[in-house]
Amino acid sequence: MMAGAKKEIPLREGLFTSGIPNDGSPQLVGTRCRSCGEVTFPKRKICPNCHKQDPEEISLSRYGKIYSVTVVTQRPPIYYKGPVPYAMGFVELPEGVRIQTLFTGCDPDSLGIGMDVELVVEKLCEDQEGHEIITYKFRPVDV
Repeated sequence: MMAGAKKEIPLREGLFTSGIPNDGSPQLVGTRCRSCGEVTFPKRKICPNCHKQDPEEISLSRYGKIYSVTVVTQRPPIYYKGPVPYAMGFVELPEGVRIQTLFTGCDPDSLGIGMDVELVVEKLCEDQEGHEIITYKFRPVDV
């Protein structure tokens, strides 16, 4: 890579995969407890349900339903550098886990509870060197 070349940097390592070499679709990485079956995101070393230290890493479903949503119209003071207004909330996946997320790909006011959504990985902001900080988000599924 050339000096000064821009790169994509995950917001936090281990939250998601790019999908390569599979079908190219990103996936969230969680854990399932081998003792009680509890599914968690992000990955954990200890099950929050039975407290066993025997999790297995799993890929979570790319599709879910909006469990809750809110539209934020004022920029938070420190960490968020993306566009305003923006939508955030929780998505419930088929595995039973609820994921806190930003929503993308639509007018924030068009989102509603129960809406089908899919996982995407997108730019959140740029760091001081101009590299893209990327994160997972969910967008409405085209019906």
